[in-house]
Amino acid sequence: MKIACFVWEFEPFLVGGLGVYATEMVRKFVERGNEVWIFSFNYRNSFKEFEDRGKIKIIRPLIFHSDDLIKIISNQELLRWGEGIKLFGDVFSYNFLSAYEFLKFAKKEKFDLIAFHDWISGLSYFPISENIKIPSIFHFHSTEEQRSLGFASSTIKNAEKEIARRIGNVITVSYSMKDFMEKRNFQAKINVVYDGVDTKKFDPKKVKKKEVEELKKKYGIENEKIIFFIGRLTWVKGVHNLVKAFWLIKKEFPKSKLIIVGVGEEKGRIENLIKQFNLEKDVIMRNEWISEKEKMVHYKLADVCVFPSITEPFGIVASEAMAMEKPVVVGASGEVNGFREQVIPNGKERTGVHVDGNRYEDIAWGIKVVLENEKEARKWGKNGRKRVIENFEIEKTVDKTLSIYESLI
Repeated sequence: MKIACFVWEFEPFLVGGLGVYATEMVRKFVERGNEVWIFSFNYRNSFKEFEDRGKIKIIRPLIFHSDDLIKIISNQELLRWGEGIKLFGDVFSYNFLSAYEFLKFAKKEKFDLIAFHDWISGLSYFPISENIKIPSIFHFHSTEEQRSLGFASSTIKNAEKEIARRIGNVITVSYSMKDFMEKRNFQAKINVVYDGVDTKKFDPKKVKKKEVEELKKKYGIENEKIIFFIGRLTWVKGVHNLVKAFWLIKKEFPKSKLIIVGVGEEKGRIENLIKQFNLEKDVIMRNEWISEKEKMVHYKLADVCVFPSITEPFGIVASEAMAMEKPVVVGASGEVNGFREQVIPNGKERTGVHVDGNRYEDIAWGIKVVLENEKEARKWGKNGRKRVIENFEIEKTVDKTLSIYESLI
């Protein structure tokens, strides 16, 4: 197949799980003999407009600023975004220009299918569908209502529903998300395909002891217990509550450190909390995106990986940590939470602990359960890798996704 993929993030521009997912899936699609054309956001206009990687073509149109135009044509709800209107302007520019570029290429290239990922790229569907008819699929990695915790934009909510209705076929990442969307009357066929992890890469045997020792030396770690978080620094990821939980953990486990790796708008708030609780010496914070290899070494170093999300459609980092044989503590409350489908909290096949990401006391309790039961926690880590191989291996994700794509052609 020749697939056009509209996705906001694509390596090397990575912000969160969406970019990781897109990069890995495209690589696997190509291994199966497909050709993929990526239409992605040109962050700060710092990338080439066209990149040819053989069976992967990447188009990143130069973004023009259109703040004044957006303010004139926007509704009152969008105008209340304040400075956020600039983001909407960039989104508008990216979608309009990507649609233009696609339609230009489609005069010469025969595309079999278009895959749109989330509303932020899905807006391209409107101008494309008015000018050419090609089978399409809409991927929901999250929804505006779910990720905004009661502060959703009605404009984006309406756009999501309308794109889904017109395309008619949707892929989402968990049954929790599917239930949520069906209750909100999304009018489309909703397929569930879990995000996958390449367990041949994410394998604890692939990380050498020397690499872990070098990382410990870099951070000044001796024999402390290591609590690790990696992901976007946004409110819904619950990192602010993790810092508060760590303050409680330090009282019972004085020889412990918290490592936080990620970027996002909550950076300043998290740094202030670290200072407020006098944790500067015990929290290592890296506000950057690290390489896949370095991520694996961090997982290997950790005693427990904690992802205390307040809401989470599917947590790919939890699957990565489990593949690396690490026990996980995950926020499993709320209406939408794929962690409940990923992490087993009890029984012989247990892989970790479920907590309420809204309550830092509960997060601290979950971390303590792991740190106080080292022998059992090692078993949970082993169980975790087995569970990922059986349920969340990337080859299974690719098989199911391509099968759905082919059924639409």
